[in-house]
Amino acid sequence: METNKLTGPPMTLACFIWGLGALFYLAGFFQRVAPAVMTRELMQDFHISAAGLGQLSGLYFYAYVAMQIPTGILADTLGPRKLLTAGCFVAGAGTLLFALSPGFFGAGLGRLLIGGSVAVAFVGLLKLSSSWFPKKIYAFVAGNALSIGLIGAVTAGPPLRFLLDIFPWRQVISVTGVMTLVLGGVIWLVVRDCPQEKGYPGFTERIATPDALSVSRIFQDLLKIFKYRNIWLLFVIPGGIVGCILTFSGLWGVPFLISHHNLSPGRAASLTSVLLIGWAFGAPFFGWLSDRMGKRKPLYIAGTIVATLGWSLILFWESISFPQLVMALCTTGFFSGCMIVSFVFVMESVPLSLSGTGAGLTNMGVMMGPMLLQPIVGWILDSCWTGQMVNGTRVYSLGAYEYGFIPMMGWIILSVVLLFFTKETHCRQMA
Repeated sequence: METNKLTGPPMTLACFIWGLGALFYLAGFFQRVAPAVMTRELMQDFHISAAGLGQLSGLYFYAYVAMQIPTGILADTLGPRKLLTAGCFVAGAGTLLFALSPGFFGAGLGRLLIGGSVAVAFVGLLKLSSSWFPKKIYAFVAGNALSIGLIGAVTAGPPLRFLLDIFPWRQVISVTGVMTLVLGGVIWLVVRDCPQEKGYPGFTERIATPDALSVSRIFQDLLKIFKYRNIWLLFVIPGGIVGCILTFSGLWGVPFLISHHNLSPGRAASLTSVLLIGWAFGAPFFGWLSDRMGKRKPLYIAGTIVATLGWSLILFWESISFPQLVMALCTTGFFSGCMIVSFVFVMESVPLSLSGTGAGLTNMGVMMGPMLLQPIVGWILDSCWTGQMVNGTRVYSLGAYEYGFIPMMGWIILSVVLLFFTKETHCRQMA
């Protein structure tokens, strides 16, 4: 017991509490990617085109992005326990609304509620990580958080497609909604904001939280945090990396692979999962290596350059063979894991009291990528559509997809350029 007093809470307890928050993040990632394997069902049930599907999927990201600044401030004031519990309850209700709605409006409202509520998951998880784990492994823990989330994304690939081939999609998604509601109750009963609330010393100083938020407090925090250069740069940079991944794996990759590599829906979903699995392994690796090297910037630049080259092969090399495609997807996903450095990078760039707000702004930038790119790609596909239909669903040419993917490449190239202007923190709290 004396050891715990000196070193913090037991690692098993810390992992258990962190794991409950990670399960909610997993559920959010599942909902984020699920439309990719339901494109046919959603387009048929709601009578929508590619642009309409892009909007339906994009509603998740609109709400997610809009909630990031409030989420960061709430994480710094109310604490992660209340935030994660409320998020689970609203996400569960939104999932049920999406699954049971007969029309586009109700389904869209459900996606909006899901996106706005799961927006609290990652920032809340980062706050738990900073309270329950020592600083020296923080980036590694953050990387594992992304890996847990990506398990949800992979589950929304071939396993979900397998279930959809057996059960109606509405029934399957409804079950996930009920599971999210149950998780919210467990988080409220078990999770605590910091080790001190369970009688253990913490790794960071416990910051008192106010009884209520004020508008002036919110604007004061925002004015303070925008003084730091890395905040602006790390708002834009990760959106290019994540935008490519979630636009491809989360919506347009499966129909692209079906149409132009002659793959079955199940096999196409498996290929997009290869991208996500690579990302899941890459995130903790880059987090660990960054902690070990004591630097953030060089690894981030190297990983983003390799990911950019990988996307150029996946999207524009028309004669790429199947083994080469698998290798390119795996490599691109792995090196895209470098984006996890964004969160610890930005949290080290601002005062500790603003770390949640900084993480929220960065996560807002992360989700700006897929929020903007998914519907833009859909709009370009519709504008290039030649009128071809298969089983009541529009089919797009290879040229249409290549035009649609140009904005993805433009953003990730911009990310590489902007990274050179970031200020290294050397894994220390600079402010």
